[in-house]
Amino acid sequence: METSTASTYAFVEDLRAEGTAAVLDRVLGSYGCDTLTVAAAYHRARDVTPHGPARVTLRRDGAHFVPPAELFDGLRLTPPVQAGAEREPLREARRLTAERGAALHGWTVFLHNTTLGLAHPDVTQQNCFGDRAAPADLCPAHPDVRAYAVALARSVARLGVEAVVAESLHYGTFGHGYHHERSFVPLGPLEDFLLGLCFCEHCVRRAEDAGADAGAARAQAGRLVGRVLDGAPPDDDADAGELPEPVAAYVRTRTKAVTSLAAEVADAVADEGSQLVFLDLTGAVKGYADGLPTGALAADEAWRIGVDPAAVGAVVPGYALLAYARDAERVAADTAAYRAVLPQPCTLRAVLRPGVPDTVTAGHLRERTAAATGPGRADAVDFYHYGLVPYPVLDRIPVALKA
Repeated sequence: METSTASTYAFVEDLRAEGTAAVLDRVLGSYGCDTLTVAAAYHRARDVTPHGPARVTLRRDGAHFVPPAELFDGLRLTPPVQAGAEREPLREARRLTAERGAALHGWTVFLHNTTLGLAHPDVTQQNCFGDRAAPADLCPAHPDVRAYAVALARSVARLGVEAVVAESLHYGTFGHGYHHERSFVPLGPLEDFLLGLCFCEHCVRRAEDAGADAGAARAQAGRLVGRVLDGAPPDDDADAGELPEPVAAYVRTRTKAVTSLAAEVADAVADEGSQLVFLDLTGAVKGYADGLPTGALAADEAWRIGVDPAAVGAVVPGYALLAYARDAERVAADTAAYRAVLPQPCTLRAVLRPGVPDTVTAGHLRERTAAATGPGRADAVDFYHYGLVPYPVLDRIPVALKA
């Protein structure tokens, strides 16, 4: 896969507010990147936007383009459409980046969609108690979800982007299944993980076809979580990395659903003349809140969201990790661990946050950028995110790229 060396993530709202040309002047000119990565389809969020026309921005699920009717004809799931999609903002970005000799990547959120989950609860993950309580998490084993993902990927590829950056093309976690969540039960890491497992009929069928005892796994997961829900304290020494059988056997089968889905989406994108970059969110699971991931490296814990990096890397041309860590040594270790297991010729991108909670100065960002790149590590670095940090923080990027 031909790869750009550096990119900055941005929202369509950023382009609309400041003007696409003005944003490109900053990203490609002032910052020294050669690529702009724009959200073609995104999810619900409430963001502090320090230099936006609204200082707090409310986002909704949906695509920033009109979905091609022929791709979604006969499908149950169709992406909601964002306001202004008919003006084709991605096509303008494509034209302007091409004029400047730069690349455009279409950042696409696939299976994290509360609007679709609320409208079609049967396509969402189902926990060990039978609850459909994670409307934001569409199940990657469900046939309707898989067909939707392929159609969505083709739609973004048809915008003319060099790459489709695939976010949430895997299982969701219990702690991020809805926009306003409460638990006054002290769940430990084991209970939290088990509550995020999907036991829908499609996951169960896949597991049983692979030889796992899905019924026993569900019952065991229910017992382990149930004891805490009944008032017992969580076992502080218990961790999802040491799951009891048959739960462990069930969990191992999940990676095949994700790998096969990634392969289908990658093939569809290639058919449309683009390439897929699989975005692995494990680094965010571990370090999103404070930039202080602990324990095993992200590559060694990707299985928690159903991802086998080596297997996925064999079916996609590009892979991206979220290097959400303050410590440069941790960034280097995480990046090297992914590079070690990803087969060639799969390229590797590292996504860094230039501001809080990971970065405190331009020199610090430069140190972390150097740690992420180089022999045996990432081929490219991406910065997250143009519209979410102040301009002085973005001004750290050109200093970092000197690394």
